[in-house]
Amino acid sequence: MSSMKAISETRHGSTVVVTLDQPARKNALSMQMRLDLIEAFERIEGDASVRAVVVTGAAGTFCSGGDISGMNAADFANGRERFRVTHKLVRLMVESAKPYVAAVEGWAAGAGMGVAICCDTVVAAADARFVSPFGKLGLVPDFGLLHVLPRRVGEGAARQIFLRGAAFGADHAAKIGMVDEVVPAGTALERALAIAAEYAEAAPIPLAMVKNYLAQGLADALDWERNTQSTMFLTADHAEGRDAFIGKRKPVFTGR
Repeated sequence: MSSMKAISETRHGSTVVVTLDQPARKNALSMQMRLDLIEAFERIEGDASVRAVVVTGAAGTFCSGGDISGMNAADFANGRERFRVTHKLVRLMVESAKPYVAAVEGWAAGAGMGVAICCDTVVAAADARFVSPFGKLGLVPDFGLLHVLPRRVGEGAARQIFLRGAAFGADHAAKIGMVDEVVPAGTALERALAIAAEYAEAAPIPLAMVKNYLAQGLADALDWERNTQSTMFLTADHAEGRDAFIGKRKPVFTGR
C-alpha cells in the first residue's frame, strides 16, 4: 500500500469532515482508501469531542465506485478477505454511535453510492448523479446496499435501481427518499456542515441507540453479500463485464 493517504480530514467545531481525496481517479474506492477510512472512522468513533461526521469527495466528484482494475480476486477465499475489510468499513458507518452526513457533488456510483447512503443524512448537489451498475459488471450490489437502500426507498424503487442499473439525478433521488436534501451545485458541503451542527445539539446517547436499532439485520445482509460476491468474482460474466468496462465497450454476457 502507498504511504500517501487517499483521504483528508478537517475539523469544524465538533464535526470532522472526511474527504475522499484521489481526484485523479475520481475518488475511486481503492483498497488503500478503504483502509484509510477504517483508520479514520475508528479513531473518530473513540473521540467524544466529535459529535458528527461529514463525508464528501474532492474536486467535484463524490466517488466513482470500486476500483474496477483492482477487482481480481484469485479465488473464493481471496474474495471473502476483500469483503472482510470492506464490511468493517460499512459497519463503522452504519453502526456508528455518531451521525454521518454525506455531501454529494458529481457522481456517486456503485460502492460510492453505498458510501453516501450508509450515511444518516444525504445532501446532494442539484447536478449530482447516482448509479448502481453492478449487473453490468457481472456482480451483485455490495457495500451494504442491499440492506440500506430498500430501507431508504422501499423495495419497489430499490428493485428498479438494482435490476435496471440506469443512472439518475438528484431530483429523482430526493423524490424516492434516497437523498434528503437537494441544494445548488457547489453548496453540498456547506449544507452538510449545517446539518451536522444540528446533530451536535442533540443528546448523543439517544442518537446512538436509535442508530443501533436501525442497524438490525445488517450483519445477515453482509454475510450473504460476502459469500455471493466472492462467487461472482469468479464467473466468466464478471471477467467479461470488467474487461468491457476497461475497454469501454458493451459487454456480452453468457450466464456463466
